[in-house]
Amino acid sequence: MKNIKLVILGEILLLVVAFLFTIFVCGGNIAWYLDIPSIILILVILIPGLIIMGAWKDFIKAFSVGTKHYSLLELKNILGAVSTAQKLVVLGALFTLIISGIVVLGGVSGASDASLIGPNLAVCFLSAFYAVIIEMLLLPLHLNAEREMNREMDFEDE
Repeated sequence: MKNIKLVILGEILLLVVAFLFTIFVCGGNIAWYLDIPSIILILVILIPGLIIMGAWKDFIKAFSVGTKHYSLLELKNILGAVSTAQKLVVLGALFTLIISGIVVLGGVSGASDASLIGPNLAVCFLSAFYAVIIEMLLLPLHLNAEREMNREMDFEDE
């Protein structure tokens, strides 16, 4: 993968086409898939988590692997940063899902309108949906860094 940015752009396009296909074939409302607080909570766990662990700069470097030359140690750090980002996204989504579930289930006992339980539970699962999307975008970064690291190790062996 020479240009990881094109790969990620291609994946975004693929996700948009698959999403729109699902909306139009299965029916539904695009607004059902939007929950800004869930996205913000996932990002609030991802970005500060990477910064606190000192992996933010290496994570940013992952977007230029293949276009810039990095040493084996730098590639290992980049790979570690991307792996950490993948784990933080999953943990952030799980955290968001649990918090949303607690809020929804806490409101069940005093709910005046039981018909709102279904839509509120659907919102709970949006964080998992967002985590899957973000993970799909992080996978090529991980694979690209891993391939480049293997290539660098081959050059050192020769």
